[in-house]
Amino acid sequence: MADRAQALPAQRDWHTLSAEQSARHLHVDTVTGLSVADAAARLERHGPNQLPEGRRRTPWRMLLDQFMDFMILVLIAAAIVSGIVGELTDTLAIVVIVLLNAAIGFAQEWRAERAMAALRSMAAPSARVRRDGSVCELPAAELVPGDVVLLEAGNVVPADLRLLEAAQLRIAEAALTGESQPVDKHTGVLADAQLPLGDRSNMAWKGTLVANGRSIGIVVATGIRTELGRIARLLDEAEEVKTPLQKRLARFGARLAWAVLAICAIVFAAGLARGEPPILMFLTAISLAVAAIPEALPAVVAISLALGAARMVKKNALIRRLPAVETLGSITYICSDKTGTLTQNRMRAEAFLVRGKEGGGEPWPSLLRALALVNDATPDADGVLCGDPTEVALLEAAIERQQDKAALESQFPRHGEFPFDSERKRMATVHADGAAFIACVKGAPEAVLEHCPWQLTAQGPVPLDADEMLAHAERMAARGLRVLAFAERRMDALPVDIGDAENDLTFLGLVGLMDPPREEAAAAVAECRAAGIVPVMITGDHPATARAIAERIGILDGGGRVVTGVELATLADADFAAQVRGIRVYARVDPEQKIRIVRALQAAGEFVAMTGDGVNDAPALKRADIGVAMGKGGTDVAREAAHMVLLDDNFATIVHAVREGRRIFDNIRKFIKYTMTSNSGEIWTIFLAPFLGLPIPLLPIHILWINLVTDGLPGLALAAERSERDIMRRPPRPPLESIFAHGMWQHILWVGLLMGGVCLTLQAWAWHTGAAHWQSMVFTVLCLSQLGHVLAIRSEKDSVFRIGFASNRLLLVTVVGTVLLQLATLYVPALNPIFKTEPLDWDELAICLILSTVVFFAVEAEKWLVRRGYLYRAN
Repeated sequence: MADRAQALPAQRDWHTLSAEQSARHLHVDTVTGLSVADAAARLERHGPNQLPEGRRRTPWRMLLDQFMDFMILVLIAAAIVSGIVGELTDTLAIVVIVLLNAAIGFAQEWRAERAMAALRSMAAPSARVRRDGSVCELPAAELVPGDVVLLEAGNVVPADLRLLEAAQLRIAEAALTGESQPVDKHTGVLADAQLPLGDRSNMAWKGTLVANGRSIGIVVATGIRTELGRIARLLDEAEEVKTPLQKRLARFGARLAWAVLAICAIVFAAGLARGEPPILMFLTAISLAVAAIPEALPAVVAISLALGAARMVKKNALIRRLPAVETLGSITYICSDKTGTLTQNRMRAEAFLVRGKEGGGEPWPSLLRALALVNDATPDADGVLCGDPTEVALLEAAIERQQDKAALESQFPRHGEFPFDSERKRMATVHADGAAFIACVKGAPEAVLEHCPWQLTAQGPVPLDADEMLAHAERMAARGLRVLAFAERRMDALPVDIGDAENDLTFLGLVGLMDPPREEAAAAVAECRAAGIVPVMITGDHPATARAIAERIGILDGGGRVVTGVELATLADADFAAQVRGIRVYARVDPEQKIRIVRALQAAGEFVAMTGDGVNDAPALKRADIGVAMGKGGTDVAREAAHMVLLDDNFATIVHAVREGRRIFDNIRKFIKYTMTSNSGEIWTIFLAPFLGLPIPLLPIHILWINLVTDGLPGLALAAERSERDIMRRPPRPPLESIFAHGMWQHILWVGLLMGGVCLTLQAWAWHTGAAHWQSMVFTVLCLSQLGHVLAIRSEKDSVFRIGFASNRLLLVTVVGTVLLQLATLYVPALNPIFKTEPLDWDELAICLILSTVVFFAVEAEKWLVRRGYLYRAN
């Protein structure tokens, strides 16, 4: 028997084989099951029925990797140099920032590693198995291909099974396939080998839940070979891509470090050539290097993201990985699931096809009565309807039309029922009506109409044209509705069997049900489009349903294309790459195809947000630039793999998050603009002075002080700046766009030169007129000019006089506090020897204050030109 175990097929098309063929393939007698010896041999061959742990990084490795970023290495070097030259305050500040950054990164990676653990926890702990002719309970890990497994309602399916018997079996597969409703199962053969998982209705998948009925199945795959295991492999292989900000800052940090080293070398050499003391020039060059590195940048980024995350929680978006906050601002495509995200996740009766006007007599009273009677949904203690979602929707439709289920059941007590099964595709209940009886029947239109020779009208029963009514049902289904037919039969005695109850029926009407769109979905889609973001629907539902919802909320224009998973499988990569930007709706797709969609869009240069709630979504959520999981209906696996969790499962919340992401990136850009312009002004001042025949204008202590008080708190306060007025009326940032785009590098260059020019002009005048306090004056003008600059750049276009100085109170307080600290270095006697400063005369201070406003008004003039389209028009 061990040799037979070696020959087990490694195919995925078990649904195309009959139950008997499957048993023969697996060399098992389904009556007795495997022998203990055979099962042991197969376990040796195939391994345990569990998902492998895989090689995991140790916590120490995760922590060490946080210090490998180039920018972090530059900051560590700056901290060492600061310590060497005696600036321990700078050293301490940089160390704290580096450690904070490492802690945040470590926490995010630790959470990511838990996704596989959540996936493994879905496995059933035990299973009822037929071995050696008797039924026993075994650990699910010991199951092998060929085992005969018994299932009942409430069981978690322990392995992939080909069903041998199915009695009223319904399995909830939403977590694996995305199908929103429990799926009816049967044991027949399905001919199409390419059927999506959700349509393989003679199979049961590991990790899904038996919602109703009972079954016997034969194990066809275990462990990593199951569909759940295939998703685990995809999840393990799906690499997590870096965020746009991480990519931009990495490039920025590397270039900045080399540029700073080159400038410092030139400053050092120029000072020596002019005859300055080597020690002074060395310290000046080192101080300039420390000042030029924006060591507050990681802190500003971290604080901006943390504040943004806190704001977003209030709007029902929980951020699990902080860089995701900023990435939202770069998103160009949002690939959203349908059920519960774009729709309400509750079925509603949307359409009725009845021969007669509502409220105008029969057949409406009989139809509404049938909606309530052939229905097992019931209200709970709070009056909330409970039961199958379809039956709840039908009962709601009856109640909305003044039908009282309790009163109807009292008037027409139930005397029998014939439950729904997948062969008949109908259900019937039998009720007393005085001395007679009524059989109320509902089911698939083709299954009910074939038993209906009559149709009820206001004038009584008339012959029914079943073909015409079936055509109506097909047209309703083409609109994305789930269509049910209702009929009744009046009898003098209780029916003796199903045939007696379900033949010679009188047709009452068709009811079309749908999970309708959320009220806010259409507005959110429209806002996406206005912001240059393309919304795409990816669903496990049927194409007709997907099209109907997509057209109602504006994702799909009339005549747009819906691509199914089967069509996608036939598309070559090159053909798909050429079409992917134009496809708006995908239906019936599997996990690999979701990853394929994400990769194709990313390869086309797009930044992709992907929503999902099931296990099948987890690999795509991890691969996407932003993975968005559902907080209400989502699985732990999806939440652990995602970057963001929607606490209200609402598509509109993603749009709010995009707005916040754009605001955060704008504020980070403002900080970089501010700090790099400030550093540029310092560098130009020191770099150009020797070439103009002037002494070094600033001492090392001056440079480090300006770096401490102006780059730190004012820059951090920019993180609290409000969003720009046009933030959701502009397209997303191109993914490859430089962080210095939209005139930023030009601004840094010319404002830095202006700042340096103002300082050098003041130095030249004071130096040549013999002013004793020239160095303290240059020190003060450079410091205050940077504060004027930070006030002016609070908006890319709007004047600070329009947005108001007090609209960012934190920044205003910080600027006032920094001015007072700078004045303290001049007028507090104890600080003069530390900072090598001297008190300024009132006329000298007045000159400094006036010159310090030059940069502020120059930047205001720049924004005036931008508003009128004279500057940076190409951007």
